[in-house]
Amino acid sequence: MNISPISLAFKKTKKQKRPALLTYTVAGDNTKKKSLEILNSISKYVDICELGFPHNTPIGDGGQIQTSSYRAINNGIKMKDIFEIVRSYKKNKNSKPLILMGYYNMVYQYGENNFLNKCKKVGVNGLIVVDLPWPDNKIFAKKCKKKNITFVQLLSPTTSKKRIKMIINDSHDMIYYISMLSTTGGKLKVSPKKILNNYNVIKKISKLKNVVIGFGITEKTISSLKKADGLVVGSALCKKISESIKKRQNPVTNVVSIVLKLKNKIS
Repeated sequence: MNISPISLAFKKTKKQKRPALLTYTVAGDNTKKKSLEILNSISKYVDICELGFPHNTPIGDGGQIQTSSYRAINNGIKMKDIFEIVRSYKKNKNSKPLILMGYYNMVYQYGENNFLNKCKKVGVNGLIVVDLPWPDNKIFAKKCKKKNITFVQLLSPTTSKKRIKMIINDSHDMIYYISMLSTTGGKLKVSPKKILNNYNVIKKISKLKNVVIGFGITEKTISSLKKADGLVVGSALCKKISESIKKRQNPVTNVVSIVLKLKNKIS
C-alpha cells in the first residue's frame, strides 16, 4: 500500500514539531458554493480537512453541527452534491487530504461498493463512520484499505484497554480519540492534563499510528493539547458560520480568521 496523503500530512507536521490542525465543516453549509469556498480558503492553513455529510438524526453531533446540517439539508444538499464539492476542492492546487465524516445509513443507502468507488473517483482520502464501531466495521475497513482510503477508528474515554489494543491493531494510519463523554461542541469538561494522560495510554500501545483528539477544542483549549499528533476543531467553525449568517457577514472570511488564530496557537 502506498503511503497515504494523511500519513504524509502527519509526517510533515512532526518535522515542524507541531500537531496537525484538522478542521471539520458540514458539506453544503450554508450553500454548496459557500461550502466549497470555505474549504478552498482554509486549505492554506490546515493540514487535513474533515467534511461532514449533513444528517437529520445525528448521534454524536452537538447543537452547532446540527444547525449547520439543518441549513445544508434545507438547501437541498444531496450525496451527489457532496461528491461534487470534494471533486471541485481536489482540483485546487492547495488542497489537503480530505476525510468524509458521517453515518452508516448514508453509505448503506448508496451501497458500500458504489460509495467507495465514488469516494476513490473524486479524491476522498479517509472516512469516519461514526455509528459503525469495531468490530462491526472490519469488513468495510478492509474494503477501504483496498481503495487506499484510510478508515479512521474511534476511541473514547470509556474504551477498555483490552479493546483499545484490538482496535489499534485493526486500525489504519489515523485514530480519532474523543476527548470526553459528550456531543461535539460541548464545553471541555475534562482537564487537558487528564485528556493527555488518556491519550498517552493510547500512544504507548501504538507509537506508529497517528492519534488525533477531537471534541471540545476551541481557541481557548487548543494550545494546552498541542502534544497530540493532531487536533480537530469543528463546532467552533460551525458556530462562526452561524454567527456570520445572522450578522450578514461573509462566513468565508470569518472562518479563515478563526482557523488562522487556531494555527497560531499550535505553531
